[in-house]
Amino acid sequence: MQEPLTTPPLDLPVAPPLALHLLRALRAVVGRELNRFLRQPTRLGSALVRPLLWFVVFSAGFNNVFGVAIQPPYETYIEYKAYMVPGLLGMVALFNGMQSSLSMVYDREMGVMRLLLTAPLARGWLLAFKLLAGTCLSVLQMAVFFAIAWAFGVEVPLVNLPGLLLAMASGATLLAALGLMLSVYVKQLENFAGTMNFVIFPMFFISPALYPLWKLEESGAWWLLKLAEWNPFTHAVEVMRFAMVGQFTALSWAVVLGCSAVFFVAALWGYDPQRGWTRR
Repeated sequence: MQEPLTTPPLDLPVAPPLALHLLRALRAVVGRELNRFLRQPTRLGSALVRPLLWFVVFSAGFNNVFGVAIQPPYETYIEYKAYMVPGLLGMVALFNGMQSSLSMVYDREMGVMRLLLTAPLARGWLLAFKLLAGTCLSVLQMAVFFAIAWAFGVEVPLVNLPGLLLAMASGATLLAALGLMLSVYVKQLENFAGTMNFVIFPMFFISPALYPLWKLEESGAWWLLKLAEWNPFTHAVEVMRFAMVGQFTALSWAVVLGCSAVFFVAALWGYDPQRGWTRR
């Protein structure tokens, strides 16, 4: 009796494990941003011109104007250039976060981001990788600026460097998440300049980046003091300022981590195709 014919099994492609799939997506998204940055060395120079100009000119011109009293976290008098460094590190992260937001708007308008959003990958992972890429770029630029400030005489004990690096990463994550959230609501490149004016400059100047908050209290500007206390950028700067002297501020860490989570969730909500810009 003849045996029934059987068809050989087909060698169907096996889906890669989730960890391998995420690793490939991480390398694609983060690697793309890093490669773009490394292929454009002028981006690093343009990112450092502004804080270096403030550091060199303002530290010399206002050294005797802004006397920094002995206030936490400082236990002794410090030079004004040492006081400025955490604020200028925050400036680097703030402008890079807005640059990442502009890149998101450009990629979405030109079609690259739209293609990425249709990839077989959970949208939360994609936005998390974009957030990680923006954070890495900010930390890289901040590290270069800090090395230059160190060469100009702003020294930090080596034992405090790991804590400072962690504080820099947390501040960079906060501002990258803010830029990610703004990219949801900025739909055209032409509107981005106005958004920068309404976000970057108020956040930077209404903060202790260039002068201590007790100066505002001393001058009677109570409303500016309250705005500065509610400014997330203030706490990002304070986290780095306390870390430079080896101290810890629980309130600022809580604000930085909490606002980072809120901004990322808002961005994730905005990029949801059922609610965000895709539906509109």
